[in-house]
Amino acid sequence: MTRIEVLQEEMMKNNWDVLMVQTQPNVFYLSGFNADPHERLLGMVIFKDAAPMLICPNMEVNQIKEIFTQGMIIGYTDSENPWAKVESYIDDNNLSTNNIALESSISWSRLEEWKKIAPDAHFSEADSLLLKQRVIKSPEEITYLEEAAALADEGIQTGIDSLKEGITEMEVIAAIEYALKRKGVREMSFSPMVLFGEKAGDPHGNPGARKLKKGDGVLFDLGVMWKGYASDITRTVFFDHVNEEQQQIYDTVLAALHNALDLVKPGQKIGTLDTAARETITEAGYGEFFPHRIGHGLGIEVHEFPSMNAENTDLLQAGMTFTIEPGIYVPDKSGVRIEDDILVTEDGARSLTSYPKELTIIPAEK
Repeated sequence: MTRIEVLQEEMMKNNWDVLMVQTQPNVFYLSGFNADPHERLLGMVIFKDAAPMLICPNMEVNQIKEIFTQGMIIGYTDSENPWAKVESYIDDNNLSTNNIALESSISWSRLEEWKKIAPDAHFSEADSLLLKQRVIKSPEEITYLEEAAALADEGIQTGIDSLKEGITEMEVIAAIEYALKRKGVREMSFSPMVLFGEKAGDPHGNPGARKLKKGDGVLFDLGVMWKGYASDITRTVFFDHVNEEQQQIYDTVLAALHNALDLVKPGQKIGTLDTAARETITEAGYGEFFPHRIGHGLGIEVHEFPSMNAENTDLLQAGMTFTIEPGIYVPDKSGVRIEDDILVTEDGARSLTSYPKELTIIPAEK
């Protein structure tokens, strides 16, 4: 079954006549077309008992025709109202609109357009259904995630190779992005972080003009978008030398990652991964310095379902992909995070990112 057919089957179970997606990730997931329409409407309207329609700006029609073949493609000019075309399609095909499912992120103005088209409709949210369908990755999706992870590994290596005394955080980021673009990467999955020394004490610090000094820890957090799929990796290394406390923190974070990873298998409660990592860090005396969950889902979006937090009682399933990323951050002093992209296999787990995690000291003199 195609993704749309799976969705139509679920629509039947929920008694939904219409389901519309208009967020870029969901449109891509269902159509294969990936573009930013800016403020224009780019959406897919799926019917439980009729072919779907993809409504898009005219400028995108030719590209979409090469990719999407499972329904009607309807374009519109900037001077036309796309919602009038949606309404005409529904009327011309005599389609029911009693029950309509929409993404919760739909804007007020777009919801009002639906109310004009179907004033008596009952509206439901479609997010949970869409997220649950996306959470299990196909073999093709896993291949794309593997390729994205390999490029992230290369980004880490480029960043490490660029380290020298006096270089700034932003200069390292520039080197990473330039090298990856030469590999064909059009965009990063998020704005990369390179943080030196005390700046790594902020989990989401802002890179800037801070210059690298001997004895600094260097935190890299980066990922790429590749064929529509994201990667996300973090590594922390040390420049010239490492002190005893830095080594203790690093060893603790690495142990936390391994203890969480050891639990990954189908049927395991998601929350146990966070608990295992948190207990490791707490027992070492750094519990107050681990302020975030153990990870997040990964796929078309760099942060997606599920949230890998301690209270999540959902069970892991084969084909799920997510990050494991414990960290310890001592404000104004130092920070360490280690992050891998993980695939749940039939009998355990496999890391998609493979850059070495052993404590690494980068010599100042090369």
